[in-house]
Amino acid sequence: MPDPRSPPHPAAGRLEGWRRDLKVAVILYTRLPLAHRATIDGDALARAQWAAPAVGAGVGLAGAAGFATAAWLGLPALACALVALAATMAVTGALHEDGLADTADGLGGGRDRAEKLEIMRDSRIGVYGVLALTIGVGLRAAALAALAHPGAAAAALICAGAVSRGAVPAVMARAEIVA
Repeated sequence: MPDPRSPPHPAAGRLEGWRRDLKVAVILYTRLPLAHRATIDGDALARAQWAAPAVGAGVGLAGAAGFATAAWLGLPALACALVALAATMAVTGALHEDGLADTADGLGGGRDRAEKLEIMRDSRIGVYGVLALTIGVGLRAAALAALAHPGAAAAALICAGAVSRGAVPAVMARAEIVA
């Protein structure tokens, strides 16, 4: 029986750190209701970025489950793709779609930088945002529908989720170099 006064094994601390980082990444990249007592500051967010691809793969897995369920119900490929995208949007709170709409509205409207930034901060959606969402969701749905097979769609969704969020640390590092 181990001595309760002995220090914990070093791997136990690393495992706890990994769990904490994964939890922070899930909180950042999804709307899953995880309780977290500690304050999540910039350092905690930076430390958690290694887990971003794993969380992205999980988001993709939710979409894959939606696609497979819709296919099992006999829905056509385009409907399966839309169900898959709806599942990923439900898990993420449509965070990326909101950002796309805000960016499109800001870039499409406004005469100068200040006005464009003001438009991007506005919670209302404009014509450019609607068009960007329609085209963006339409293209993703068409690409998934073209795969048609739930296994191929699952692989695409999981890989896209992991790779897209895996790029975040590189972008963050580049932004600090440029800033």
